[in-house]
Amino acid sequence: MPTFNYIARESGGARKDGTLDAADRSAAMLRLQQMGYTPLSINQAAAKKSSGSVKSKIKFKLSTNAKIRMKPRGMLLFTRELADLLSSGMTLGRALHTQAKRDSDSANATIIPRLRDEVVQGSSLSDALRIYPDSFPKLYVSMVRAGEASGALADALQGLCNHYERVQEAKSKVVTALIYPAIVLGVGVLSVVGLMIFIVPTFSTIFDELGGTMPIPTQILMGISNGMIQYGWIMLLILAGASIAFSRYIKTPEGTKWADARLIKLPVISKISRANAFAHFARTLETLIRNGVPILKALTISEETVGNSVIAEEIASARNRVTDGSSIAKPLAEGGVFPALLTDMLAVGEETGDLSGALAQIARRYDEELDFSIKILTTVLEPVLILGVALIIGFVAISMLMAVFDLTSGLGV
Repeated sequence: MPTFNYIARESGGARKDGTLDAADRSAAMLRLQQMGYTPLSINQAAAKKSSGSVKSKIKFKLSTNAKIRMKPRGMLLFTRELADLLSSGMTLGRALHTQAKRDSDSANATIIPRLRDEVVQGSSLSDALRIYPDSFPKLYVSMVRAGEASGALADALQGLCNHYERVQEAKSKVVTALIYPAIVLGVGVLSVVGLMIFIVPTFSTIFDELGGTMPIPTQILMGISNGMIQYGWIMLLILAGASIAFSRYIKTPEGTKWADARLIKLPVISKISRANAFAHFARTLETLIRNGVPILKALTISEETVGNSVIAEEIASARNRVTDGSSIAKPLAEGGVFPALLTDMLAVGEETGDLSGALAQIARRYDEELDFSIKILTTVLEPVLILGVALIIGFVAISMLMAVFDLTSGLGV
């Protein structure tokens, strides 16, 4: 007869764990009810295996959990719906059960029922969320834990929604700003490659038949065209290999630090990178502090989520010089990475006792700077790309015309 592991509650509300033998799951549930227990979870016990098999199963389960991941939009929708359900007076377990019944997304359909089961069995939501670190980062878990401690979980979830909506809005601004320049660059590259591979060789054959010496610009153009036709596949392989090697390098700690250091120093690009990082830092820290997370823990989470390793190192250095209750503005100012405006506004917030309000103002200030910097980038980048493509195509056209004029003048035409 199969053996079932069960979790139930006694009539007094105490939790009861144990095992029992029954013909099937329904029979096991009936037996528990006859015993005066309220069933919470009933699962058939697996057959006993060697310790090695058990370890393998545990590892497989953990790796499976690690691969399941909510999409950012799915996570945001889940959080907003959960906040709304809790605000309406629904209990956490029932709210999760309501979402689990109607969520059809593959990841959500796996994650939400697991969260519901963990909560029903007595775990806190913050502990349940830690099962899926790829879906719920430390910022999310810490905010939920603070909401649970303060008895305002719905407000904490609402704050998370606002935070992640602003983060996604900032990312979408950067992506949207780069779409048109990327299209211009792509069309320009394809046009130049098409000219070099299909158009220029046709003229080259005609010029060879007519004879004569071609102008130097035309000779350079023909050499480039022949090189692309004969060795184009080698160039593509080299370019692909270099791209793969570079992408792997910047994923290493040294490469990430090198790339982040360049991002905050390049003209125009640095303003966008710095404004985005400072706005994200201020918004994250403000959200955590406003929901009751201790300052040192909030700084640690902000360091991990700021998105730039150079700025993260500066936050870590400042955190090491901060103790609970002391100023954070002065340690941040000492490193020289954070601008004076930001640290001065932080200092004022500390003096007035409204640090979260000062951080919210800092986030708005750098969001505005981000918008302005993006507009400058698009204003400068678009004409530069168009001018670059026009110069290349103009060089091709002029080189062809120079050869045509020289050859026709030599023929007396």
